[in-house]
Amino acid sequence: MSFYWAGVPSRFHGQPEHLVGVKSRSALPPPFGQASDAPPRMGQSLCVCSRSAITIDSKRYYFIQKLDEGGFSYVDLVEGAQDGRFYALKRILCHDSEGRREAQAEVEMHHLFHHPNILSLSGHAFVERNGRNEAWLLLPYVSKGSLWSILEKLRDKSSFMPEGRILHIFCGICEGLKVIHDRGYAHRDLKPTNVLLEEDDRPLLMDLGSMNKARIEVRGSREAMTIQDWAAQRCTISYRAPELFSVESHCIIDEKTDIWSLGCVLYSMMMLEGPYDVVFQKGDSVALAVQNPVAIPQPCRYSEGLQTLLSSIMVTNPQERPDISWVLDQVRNLQGTDGGATDASRV
Repeated sequence: MSFYWAGVPSRFHGQPEHLVGVKSRSALPPPFGQASDAPPRMGQSLCVCSRSAITIDSKRYYFIQKLDEGGFSYVDLVEGAQDGRFYALKRILCHDSEGRREAQAEVEMHHLFHHPNILSLSGHAFVERNGRNEAWLLLPYVSKGSLWSILEKLRDKSSFMPEGRILHIFCGICEGLKVIHDRGYAHRDLKPTNVLLEEDDRPLLMDLGSMNKARIEVRGSREAMTIQDWAAQRCTISYRAPELFSVESHCIIDEKTDIWSLGCVLYSMMMLEGPYDVVFQKGDSVALAVQNPVAIPQPCRYSEGLQTLLSSIMVTNPQERPDISWVLDQVRNLQGTDGGATDASRV
């Protein structure tokens, strides 16, 4: 349901954006399409006896409605029986032991990081349901939606994102990513649909299911092909770093893959579309396109400093890409020179 997520085809942005926190029923979005598609509003509460319920960590939650679904996961809107808050329940289908291990790894990643720019995990459970094994991840329901949904709205209005707002959001993304990198991990699937925005435009990095150790030493062609195949499944093509399209037989894959994706996110905020979305739409080769320097359409309304930052991040050779600390320092310097206000209420 595009009402809750960006609505772009999954081939561009991977899994649907599904985790977006309100604290009261009256704060939920208005109905979209048919009234039955929308969550109940204040005064329209469903009878508790008519709603199915689940239990996670000894706490009861009532099902409200389905939000979205992907290839191997479903997302439901649920309400806490005790606190009355709304949550997004991500249900991951675990077809085998490997699927359960991957779901457990995602849970562990959430437990590893506690930061205002990384989405928190409210609870989890592994259950057998209708003969299927599922992992349930209970996450905040953030009402504003994803960064991509905001960019779509701006594009639909033929508008743009002011530089001050770009820097504010991008700084928060960098701060969350720095925490991940400092702990020796990489996100591996950074993109606008995996960044949620709170009401004050505070970004939250989400979907930690592709995260793994930042430094991977590749020893031989078999390992290289294994990593390349993994990246093809878990790293969204139009935000995937060049070194993951054709992994060398003897190399180091590290957190610099995130820096490339970070550059793609910055480009998206500036141009309201990813640098390689059109390439993919046309059916052309993204793997070839990423081998060339990114072209910033001219004339460009943004400062030379922001354009230079983008060009410095999106470098094909990972060894020449900066680390997250350098990027964050540059963003903070630009914030000090930018006079634009960060009006989060515009969209």
